[in-house]
Amino acid sequence: MSAGATLPSPVGPRDSPQAARNALAEGFAVRIGYWAERTGAASAEIAFLKHAARELALASCDGHVCLPLRELPGTDPEAARRALLASGVAVEAGSRVLSTAAWPLVIDGDRLYLRYYFDLETRLAAALAALAAAPPVDTAPVERLRAVLDARFPSRPDAGPDWQKVAAALASNRRLTIISGGPGTGKTTTVAAFIACLLELEPELRIALAAPTGKAAARMREALAARARGLPESVRAKLPGEAHTIHRLLGATPEQGHFRHHAVNPLVLDLLVVDEASMLDLALAAALLDALPAHARLVLLGDKDQLAAVEAGAVFADLSAGWRFGEAWAARLSALTDVPVGVLMQGSDEGQGATLADSVVWLTESHRFRADSGIGRLAREINAGEGAAALGWMRTGVDPDVVWIEGESVQAGVAGDATPRAWPSAAALAAMENGYAAYFAALREMPPGEPPSARVARVFAAFERFRVLVAVHSGPCGLAAINAHLAGRARAALGVDLAAGPFWAGRPVIVLENDPVTRLFNGDVGLCLPDAGGAARVYFPAADSGHRSLPPQRLPEHDTAFALTVHKSQGSEFAEMLLLLPARPSRVLSRELLYTAITRATRRVTIAGVDPVFTAACAARGERFSGLGDKLRG
Repeated sequence: MSAGATLPSPVGPRDSPQAARNALAEGFAVRIGYWAERTGAASAEIAFLKHAARELALASCDGHVCLPLRELPGTDPEAARRALLASGVAVEAGSRVLSTAAWPLVIDGDRLYLRYYFDLETRLAAALAALAAAPPVDTAPVERLRAVLDARFPSRPDAGPDWQKVAAALASNRRLTIISGGPGTGKTTTVAAFIACLLELEPELRIALAAPTGKAAARMREALAARARGLPESVRAKLPGEAHTIHRLLGATPEQGHFRHHAVNPLVLDLLVVDEASMLDLALAAALLDALPAHARLVLLGDKDQLAAVEAGAVFADLSAGWRFGEAWAARLSALTDVPVGVLMQGSDEGQGATLADSVVWLTESHRFRADSGIGRLAREINAGEGAAALGWMRTGVDPDVVWIEGESVQAGVAGDATPRAWPSAAALAAMENGYAAYFAALREMPPGEPPSARVARVFAAFERFRVLVAVHSGPCGLAAINAHLAGRARAALGVDLAAGPFWAGRPVIVLENDPVTRLFNGDVGLCLPDAGGAARVYFPAADSGHRSLPPQRLPEHDTAFALTVHKSQGSEFAEMLLLLPARPSRVLSRELLYTAITRATRRVTIAGVDPVFTAACAARGERFSGLGDKLRG
């Protein structure tokens, strides 16, 4: 085990059986214990070390970067610190010997880290702090930049501060800009506008667009193209025509976690814009910052209220936790936007003393959901933890855009048992099947003379309008069971017999690993359809619009995709969505999961669940233990 050792990756689904997590944690504890024995540690110290290593491993399985010493049961933080240091395998972060030996565990303040995660977090914090401290970018004289911004963001009398304009002004001036906003708050509109501004001022600017998943990258490209239609042709011609997954942008190699672009071989660009940055885990964020050229600007777009990444860390939430413009930057932005200095300096309490406070803007005005819309109201109440209130008005059916399908609870038997008699219920299963009715109809249609490319586009459009989302992998409400059920219904509806094999026409698939050879990446969704000659192919959205296809045998690891986990749905958008909750509360359920799920829909949300499961999820915060925020505080 080396100084950079970490837990096996991936550690498995976050809702994998408890026994598997315990086995992984126990194995790690045993290995650390052997290490301590070789250093001559006393038996009592080894026993405590193994206990701490086991707890740290379990925390890592749940996506935590570190473990506060106070979370170690059975001892106080100072006693834990002394015992860990005495074991000979843990070292204080500020110690001069940290770089002189293979220390597997690091104590930084009141947090215990695996050395691997400590090094990643320290490196990322240093890179972000350097970007934030860089002097303003000399884009153009204030008067010229002001005129360009005014052209993209017309005056809004009596409408309050234009935070989109503030964000665009900030991104035009700073090396690091972090823009957080919920669905419909104008993040992509803001990006299109400030990119257009910069291209008018710097026509040769080299710009790259990226996102963590293929779906998010495609949505970013499409949204930017749609918002660019009103721009001058000279500017439109210079807009980036492609958005990459981050893995593709960095040049993923067959060796996990290694990329062709890094500090020694940086990316060739002047501006990098990353959408859906809430999906960035610690390791990927560190790799991205390593590969950023010294002169380049970085803009991160995301939603601080969404789920954190599947892997370790909650990077975007840590970076966008607070904002508060200092006097110098408030004055500069006020001169560009007319937003009063006092308003720009109000900020948030969390922004006080933060290294990145001058780099962050929150967009809060939704243009997708009306203030009185059902989806918008539901999102607000979930974020506020008001589960009972949300249930109350959903049950009334007053808003047809938000539907609640209630599980029938057992009244007899164990007191307080709220397990549904049969869950998913017939009503929940019927709603899922009805959601895909338009897709099945599109597959059955074959208009005379329709070109194959047009058919693929039509079928994709029908499939993308609806999706089933689940919270867990196993059990009757889990990913495997729901996909099996819906696949069976699809085959019946389409008349597909078992002889058709696994790649029958209409089967949706999701890629589960990065494969640079086929240019397919974790989270990409494709459809199995026949080509012009009737041969089975799997079609995926192409980077430059349209679709490309592969023979099924070339697919990397994949699964059926009628249902997705909420995590896998991030970066996607559907007109309608059905969220199926499990029959009992689960440790993976949180308000962030509910919020992320319902904000995938633009028109209609259906939630199928049981009262106590929904309310418990609304009450649970998806906290991730991390030291990144503290490292970025002044």
